[in-house]
Amino acid sequence: MTLTCGVDVGGTKIAGGVVDEQGTVLEELKVESPATDAEAIEDAIAGLVTELRTRHEITAVGVGAAGYVDKARAVVMFAPNIAWRDVPLKAELEQRVQLPVVVENDANAAAWGEFAFGAGHDVDDLLLVTVGTGIGGGIVLDGLLHRGAFGAGAEIGHMRVVPDGIRCGCGNRGCFEQYASGSALVRDARAEAVRGTPEARALLARAGGDPLGITGPLITESARAGDPFSVGRLAELGRWLGEGIASLTAVLDPAVVVIGGGVSEAGELLLGPIRTAFVAELPARGHRPTLEIRRATLGNRAGLIGAADLARR
Repeated sequence: MTLTCGVDVGGTKIAGGVVDEQGTVLEELKVESPATDAEAIEDAIAGLVTELRTRHEITAVGVGAAGYVDKARAVVMFAPNIAWRDVPLKAELEQRVQLPVVVENDANAAAWGEFAFGAGHDVDDLLLVTVGTGIGGGIVLDGLLHRGAFGAGAEIGHMRVVPDGIRCGCGNRGCFEQYASGSALVRDARAEAVRGTPEARALLARAGGDPLGITGPLITESARAGDPFSVGRLAELGRWLGEGIASLTAVLDPAVVVIGGGVSEAGELLLGPIRTAFVAELPARGHRPTLEIRRATLGNRAGLIGAADLARR
């Protein structure tokens, strides 16, 4: 049995884990992410791998990072929340840890994890939609991870859905993630609370009377408790997601769409509205097979597990 190490690099933390051939995480370590210092990030990754190697015979390392990774899975061309610009991460890490290294976009790695071991294990074609601070995407077609001609495919959060819409961090206006992400959920709920909308009063009270205390988890908690406003906010988010997924389905025709990311913790409060909007907007509905929309099963370990398995392959 071969063991590989998966590393998930985020803006706030770095997680490293030893993963076996069945996708089981045998050991996991986490450290804070020095996101503004590129060299310190590499030091942290190398430190995690080195410590794990003292207890496990690791044969390769897979690194998942939020950013654009080149076709060769070697260079991080751009990372919006990490100090990486055209960094030859594969070569630099291989020199540090003396093991083969594969670098992959974090959502691509998560999509592969869910495809190989999670919610999409029974299909050959999968679209992963991660709903968190932004929106990430990963695509598996005919059993292969689809990365695009230059390695930068599946950036679904930056489809333009509203001409001249809300300014996005990518520099454009009207991107999908400005309307269908956890950030959009919180932004809109806070705006209603600031306006004094009567329906938002119960949620504002849960936040201690401070609109800035309204968070995604709080909205989910409030919705589960039956607050109509919070239920409605999640339903509106689900509508945006369902409509966007219908458009993506027209292009990709996956067998399964997997919904991951922190906001997926809302479960059917989010998935139900997604499915309703998807069916209403799907081209040729009623005359084509209908895909399944499932919740991710690997949680926040999907990227780590996927990166480790890609390194093995």
